[in-house]
Amino acid sequence: MIDGTARRVIQPGLDRAGHWLARRGVKADHVTLLACGLGLAAAALIAMGSMIAALALILVSRICDGLDGSVARATRKTDFGGYLDITLDFVFYGAIPLGFVLHDPAANGLAGAVLIFSFYVNGASFLAYAILAEKHRLTTTQRGVKSIYFTTGLAEASETFLVFAIFCLWPDWFSPVAWLFAAICLYTALSRIMQARAEFSDDLSEA
Repeated sequence: MIDGTARRVIQPGLDRAGHWLARRGVKADHVTLLACGLGLAAAALIAMGSMIAALALILVSRICDGLDGSVARATRKTDFGGYLDITLDFVFYGAIPLGFVLHDPAANGLAGAVLIFSFYVNGASFLAYAILAEKHRLTTTQRGVKSIYFTTGLAEASETFLVFAIFCLWPDWFSPVAWLFAAICLYTALSRIMQARAEFSDDLSEA
């Protein structure tokens, strides 16, 4: 929901950094892999109870996640780069809740499982919409220039980062916040399904 505003604020700085890195031979895929590696390290720190250090790594990871696109635009975008980016994003999104489940399975297990389930459903609705958007030759730049079609919703990258930050700063709140954010993710998926029905149904009477 707030990704568009956040992008307008941070994108110029990311683009300058991306051009600087590209001139020094850094590849976009390398930045994507670094972002995922930092996210996995953050999940491991969460499992061990080092929440503030984990939050710092999450922040750097998400900066790198935005930076890889800037590096790609400064060099050459590839289909594989876009594929790797979105795949490793979902690795990150699953790893952080899993870290909290491993940290305290009794307190966080059920809420963490439901949150990961909601990410799975939301992600499926997002990717399936992108496939049909490609088939119908739809384009959008609402979230910048992307390799796939990005639909908006209540639960986007910025909201997810803020929720992960709350988890790290107040880990005892994990369960209630996870339940709430899972509901928001499922609502986002449902709204995207309704949007797809309106956009792609050739004959609503046959639905």
